[in-house]
Amino acid sequence: QVQLVETGGGLVQAGKSLTLSCAASGQRFSTYAMGWFRQAPGKEREFVAAITWSDGSTLYADFVKERFTISKDDAKNTVYLQMNELKLEDTAVYYCAASWTVGLAALKRARTGLTMASQGAYDHWGQGTQVTVSS
Repeated sequence: QVQLVETGGGLVQAGKSLTLSCAASGQRFSTYAMGWFRQAPGKEREFVAAITWSDGSTLYADFVKERFTISKDDAKNTVYLQMNELKLEDTAVYYCAASWTVGLAALKRARTGLTMASQGAYDHWGQGTQVTVSS
């Protein structure tokens, strides 16, 4: 059974930093990419950042560029999201997502050209971790 376990959320003051982690386990196939999405109260879930496992290439939403950094640890099959200069509007539930080299998401990527910014490009999701930024 695939599990994505997110840790590191919490309450932080504006301007400070926080690092989220997400460890994947139980998958049958190799990791193609992992990403982070977030959902603020009353809003749609939105893309934050993604990293491709084979070459470490990254993709970021415009609103987090130069503030957030996504990275990975291949040996631990873990993805990280370093969040700096946090703003009140960064308050949200942050979700980790994983996409495998074989599976439904791989088919979608091949057939439709989905990028890793799309929720449909992922096979499994974590339970989410709350990040609250206070003034």
